[in-house]
Amino acid sequence: MNSTMTSKDTLIIKGGKALNGTIEVRGAKNAVTKIMVATLLSAEPSIIHNVPDIADVQVVGEMIRLVGGKVEQLSEGVLKITPTDLHQADTLELHKIAGTSRIPILFAGPLLHRLKEAKLPTLGGCEIGPRPIDFHLRSLQTMGATINEDEKAITITADSLHGAKIELTYPSVGATEQVLLTSVLASGVTELRNAAIEPEIIDLICVLQKMGAIIDVGINRVITIVGVEKLQGFEHSVLTDRIEVASWACVAAATNGKIMVKGAQQEPMMTFLNTFRKVGGEFGITSEGIEFWRGRPLTGITLETDVHPGFMTDWQQPFVVLITQAEGLSTIHETVYEDRFAFTETLNTMGAKIQLYQECLGGTHCRFENSNHLHSAVISGPTQLTGSNIVVPDLRAGFSYVVAALVAKGKTSISGMKTVERGYEKFETKLRAIGTEIIST
Repeated sequence: MNSTMTSKDTLIIKGGKALNGTIEVRGAKNAVTKIMVATLLSAEPSIIHNVPDIADVQVVGEMIRLVGGKVEQLSEGVLKITPTDLHQADTLELHKIAGTSRIPILFAGPLLHRLKEAKLPTLGGCEIGPRPIDFHLRSLQTMGATINEDEKAITITADSLHGAKIELTYPSVGATEQVLLTSVLASGVTELRNAAIEPEIIDLICVLQKMGAIIDVGINRVITIVGVEKLQGFEHSVLTDRIEVASWACVAAATNGKIMVKGAQQEPMMTFLNTFRKVGGEFGITSEGIEFWRGRPLTGITLETDVHPGFMTDWQQPFVVLITQAEGLSTIHETVYEDRFAFTETLNTMGAKIQLYQECLGGTHCRFENSNHLHSAVISGPTQLTGSNIVVPDLRAGFSYVVAALVAKGKTSISGMKTVERGYEKFETKLRAIGTEIIST
């Protein structure tokens, strides 16, 4: 892809005013990168539409090129991937490209089916708590793979793979994707219990079905895959990024402005939209997208994150910034990533009043109960945020810091913006389109 991303790593924002305008959001980072991996299951070319120009897409594209695939940008937002002649890539080269990405392990299934072996680097990713790959490796072993691992690489081999009954201890998105990408060409039937059913998972299943797979999404998180002998190329438009849509919604309500998000889709956003309305946000849905604004004075809320169809953990961080502007006390119980509230320390230095607790402050007890993890938060508001010098720790916290900067009085200098560009296309351009005052460095 021909990147249009800014080379700036520091952004200085003058906040404190209502933001208004129109922006467009394209395909979900958490879907498009997995769909790109799925192209490797066939030797035929595939075309993907609604592709955002972000770093993670470029990383996966380079990984596909390293294993012998051809990646072409046909036009803005449209990729053609032709993986006719695959081969093993140098693990050190893969690591150089994918050192901060969690995607490499998902190459395992396609490479095993095409080459009988997958040599992959160890994993990186945002530091938001341990994200073990034991689900991935255990599933691959259950389907017949042999795994050898050291500090620098994971080598997975299999002469053939077979269907199996697999039950996840937690409905992990990554582990579900692994099983789907591996089982579609395995002999026999695979039954996956306690599977993730996020919209991005369903989008991947739609792609696999277009390729010729047989996949049934049943009740109670049970997915059944009947292995087929061969898959074909496909053409597909990726669903819109619901995480980015929610983040811009929080910007609109937190700054008391109005933002039209073109491309936003109602169905994958339903849980967020209900919660957004409960705290005082409002929205209007059209054929072009969703417009967001503050409908009434913001009020506090009690909320728990959860796997889909619950309130998404990636919505939590910008939402926390929003409810620092809400009247009264709010309680948020994080049940997906145990260390996701680490970003709130910086918000407190900007004037927020956020207290963290080890207890499960919600209607249900979660897997972090009786742990030392600060996974519940009480937010008191409204508070006046003031500008500060802050550093981005991870992708989603990065956008949240930008939301805080837009709300804050005065100037905020945010360094580490290249991390944010991993997941958000034309980020500075979108900020300017809604009236953000950006000070050149």
